[in-house]
Amino acid sequence: MDEGVAQMFTRKLDGRRIVGTVGQLQFEVIQHRLESEYNAKCRYEPVSLFKACWVHCDDTKAMQDFMDRRKRDIAVDSEGNTVFLAETAWILQTAQENFPKIEFRFTSE
Repeated sequence: MDEGVAQMFTRKLDGRRIVGTVGQLQFEVIQHRLESEYNAKCRYEPVSLFKACWVHCDDTKAMQDFMDRRKRDIAVDSEGNTVFLAETAWILQTAQENFPKIEFRFTSE
């Protein structure tokens, strides 16, 4: 994660950790390095996600409403920033339309 090839997200609903990468090769590299450099076994289960979006809103009530209504899709990144994990383009578009006060960012900056 520190080298920028992957992102770690922790789902708020159940504490499940999700590693996000651009492609399958990064998973294989992470697995190889964990096993060879740290002697740590790991196992991956695929999660189908369209996009991770960092969300922001100055209106705390609107943000809380969004988080309550979309709680199964809310996670935090390794720095504690709130992230919306959209399973499909349609889910992302619908969230953007239904929550116009929420700003959806596609990078963590």
